[in-house]
Amino acid sequence: MIIHVVKKGETLWYISNLYQVSMDQIIQVNQLDNPDLLMIGQALIIPRMGRFHIVRPGETLWLISRRYGVHLNDLIQENGIINPNLIYPGQMLRIPRPTIETNGYLIRMGEAGGQIARNIGRHLTYLSIFSYQVQNNGDLTVLNDEPVLSAAFDTDTTPLITITNIAERGFSSELAHGILSNPEVQDKLLENILNIMREKGFRGLNIDFEYVLPEDRENYNQFLRKAADRMHANGYLISTALAPKVSATQEGVLYEAHDYPVHGQLADFVVLMTYEWGWSGGPPLAIAPINSVRQVLDYAVTAIPPSKILMGIPLYGRDWKLPYVRGTSIAETITLTEANRRAARYGAQIFYNDLYQSPYYYYVDENGARHEVWFEDARSYQAKYDTVKEYGLRGVSYWQIGAPAPQNWPVLDFNFRVRKP
Repeated sequence: MIIHVVKKGETLWYISNLYQVSMDQIIQVNQLDNPDLLMIGQALIIPRMGRFHIVRPGETLWLISRRYGVHLNDLIQENGIINPNLIYPGQMLRIPRPTIETNGYLIRMGEAGGQIARNIGRHLTYLSIFSYQVQNNGDLTVLNDEPVLSAAFDTDTTPLITITNIAERGFSSELAHGILSNPEVQDKLLENILNIMREKGFRGLNIDFEYVLPEDRENYNQFLRKAADRMHANGYLISTALAPKVSATQEGVLYEAHDYPVHGQLADFVVLMTYEWGWSGGPPLAIAPINSVRQVLDYAVTAIPPSKILMGIPLYGRDWKLPYVRGTSIAETITLTEANRRAARYGAQIFYNDLYQSPYYYYVDENGARHEVWFEDARSYQAKYDTVKEYGLRGVSYWQIGAPAPQNWPVLDFNFRVRKP
């Protein structure tokens, strides 16, 4: 795989000839709506066969394995090497792909959700069905998720039931407090969860409690201990979603009750929600700037084993109308496919921020209003997957797979094998 950034005057015909790859292949892998209309700065995936490395003077197999984030033994086995100490400059080595786990949150239910799960399932280890909302008496809302579960089983994907403290106006601190401060309600909630899991075939629980009051931190930890014991006793996995903290003492209602060491000890894995820096009510910014993501990881790996961490990756972008006015402006959340369509529609030049490792552009709409758009492309995905290798993480988690993100999946496939149960 090669990532080509379109330059002024380049056409798809020119690019296909440059790399000796057919135009149809480039169109298909990038899902180009209008192959005749390429934007300056647009990233294109150029599919190539295999992953190879040409040995350079002074290189060892260990150095090469470190560079690509693969185990030394896998590199030796992949190339049938008898004497690992004997490689020579100019030798071509096939690079095996490391294996990771992936999780995808899905918010669409019914037949439409089932089709999404069927289309994306081969790229996923886990499918987190979002969400079963807890009630203050320990009951759960009902979802029409049977078509989604059927698709998960057909694609050998492990379905997880995701529970949340979402009420009418979003995540509710008060609802979480009512659950976490009442052991009897907790027991009823866990029994209801287990009944649904047995009935529908779920294989694990994902807990996404957000905006938990700081004073409920230990209550949340105690609930997790109880939930982990119940899940493991019945042969189920348990995982949690964590706010992106950069220190153990980070202040704020989003962060303080999320005790990283306790989650890392009790859960089979955790999802770090490393996105939403560019949130809808905030100023224009990359959704998941890699420098900020790395700050979270720098702390996370000191509190949680890297082998338990799934790094969050956003599959969406945002469009801000300028000028941004704090407290008034609300960005439009758009799919990555729509971000590319708008760039083409308005003839925008796409730029790339090297610090954030994220693409962005400006355009003027039909009414003369100026806009700023941040999104993801093959380059930003590659930067995130390089980060997964560097930190030795368990894998990644996507929010959310219902949003079309055609460039993500070939970049994922180029970098990793996805573990299946």
